[in-house]
Amino acid sequence: MVQDIQSRVQSLDWEAIQQELDDQGFAKLAPILTKAECKSVMELYNDEQSYRTTINMARYRFGSGEYKYFSYPLPDLIQGLRESFYPELAKTANRWLGYLKKTEQYPNSHADFLKICEEKEQIRPTPLILKYEKGGYNCLHQDLYGDVFFPFQVVFILNQREQDYTGGEFLLVEQIPRAQSRGHVLTVEQGGAIIFPTNYRTAQGKKGYYKNTLRHGVSTITSGERYGLGIIFHDAK
Repeated sequence: MVQDIQSRVQSLDWEAIQQELDDQGFAKLAPILTKAECKSVMELYNDEQSYRTTINMARYRFGSGEYKYFSYPLPDLIQGLRESFYPELAKTANRWLGYLKKTEQYPNSHADFLKICEEKEQIRPTPLILKYEKGGYNCLHQDLYGDVFFPFQVVFILNQREQDYTGGEFLLVEQIPRAQSRGHVLTVEQGGAIIFPTNYRTAQGKKGYYKNTLRHGVSTITSGERYGLGIIFHDAK
């Protein structure tokens, strides 16, 4: 399973993806997961032994819906996605640091990055599954969880828009310095994914590169149920 996932991720057009991340801060991916794989992840939703905690969004005023953080060891498919996406995204992360004239660098392997998290007492896994029913939504937010965070994350849509649910678009809002914010409304097919910044993106201005802060969320579900899978690369404190 892990090797198959690695092969699929490695076969993506990473040159084009990295260019999109540089140009617009996010990238949409055609389906990577099969319908059977999406179904298998959704079926895990009721297996409480797979999770370390469950969050009711309304309780914390995060929105309306529910999400669950997987516990270690992660399911093979999720572990494979985490390990496979990280090296290519680390290249973009380090390139962005270069644009900002920062000297620190993200390690090449995800295992080495988790050691940095561990040094800061961030040892709780962060990949999560999200479920929204009619009327559900997710307020704009960032998934940081501690002093150490990886600048990209990936969200997969596990069921089919317009067939299993309506509404529920992925929202990305970019705060531009000394200007009004810009919004992006994104959709992908079942098994597809969106790569987006965890905290900020780099943008080029007349005097060099600067940071645009981003927050993400989900618009209101107007019918059905929507399932998503979030791949976050840093662990939580």
